[in-house]
Amino acid sequence: MQVQSFKIAGQQVDYYFDAAFSALHQIADTKRAVLITDKNVFNAHKAKFKNWRTIVIEPGENHKNFDTVQYIIGELAGYEVDRSCTLIGVGGGVVTDITGFVASIYMRGVRFGFVPTSLLNMVDASLGGKNGIDFGLYKNLVGNITQPKFILQDVSLLQTLPQEEWENGFAEIIKHACIKDKTMFDALAKHQLSEYMGDRELLEALIRKNVFIKLKVVQKDVYETGDRKLLNFGHTIGHAIENICQIAHGKAIAIGMVLAAKIAEKETGFDGTEKIKAVLKNYNLPLMIPFDAAAVFEVLKLDKKRADQQIHFILLQKTGKALVQAISLTRLKSYLKIFEKES
Repeated sequence: MQVQSFKIAGQQVDYYFDAAFSALHQIADTKRAVLITDKNVFNAHKAKFKNWRTIVIEPGENHKNFDTVQYIIGELAGYEVDRSCTLIGVGGGVVTDITGFVASIYMRGVRFGFVPTSLLNMVDASLGGKNGIDFGLYKNLVGNITQPKFILQDVSLLQTLPQEEWENGFAEIIKHACIKDKTMFDALAKHQLSEYMGDRELLEALIRKNVFIKLKVVQKDVYETGDRKLLNFGHTIGHAIENICQIAHGKAIAIGMVLAAKIAEKETGFDGTEKIKAVLKNYNLPLMIPFDAAAVFEVLKLDKKRADQQIHFILLQKTGKALVQAISLTRLKSYLKIFEKES
């Protein structure tokens, strides 16, 4: 197990790479900790939760809401949890988002950490301190930015993941490559999903590289006033499609990246859309889905990156280099109508 600490907004966050779940006992006291997980993760790893106080929630994005937050707080009160407790989210992005949010508001804030069990969560969702819940169709509308005290990375937990969850994770990995790392993009084009699934050393190196890419951005811009916005490449339209079409996050972001690349063709002269599509196909990710442009636009209007009648949209100048550019709602609406016809 290797430990590396990062300073983010004055807080120290410890990352345990190449770790085992059993090492959690060295990081948190079982008598002063509560694990939060969902039914899928709990049923797949029951033995690991033995001797830990555990709260089990329903799985899925549709349970990332106030009802689940209220349930967890009720359970914590039942355990008589005080401010000396540590909450530990064990699961995918939904679990860690909710855990971080509850920890930041329970008794005005308690210590928390994460054990991500999905590839997407290891390389993206658990990193950077964004915690929150959805409100109806509006993804992550309620939340805050509070850093976890630690993240424990145990890649053996990925062995129980279905194929689709591996694909979801690679959508965020491809996103990082598109905005920050042309070399990684080229490597992803040469490899196959099955190679990463079958080679632990190759996979751990890829996960670590993605952690460093994201945290380097977050360290410079914790509260998303500048470069951190780049991490939303593919997410502006992607989040709306995810909620309207009810598809997996990674699939929605893949489609969002394709559409963002097409917009960049017009706005920045970007010429790498076909290469992005080829890499996405290489990891079994979709390039398009039929969608209702009007419905997607209604969700976009409440996007957190909106400023008056514009949205700060993430566009590529070239593969590995992105920028934030304001696009009017009117212009974005016209793009969506074009994409709707293509779908």
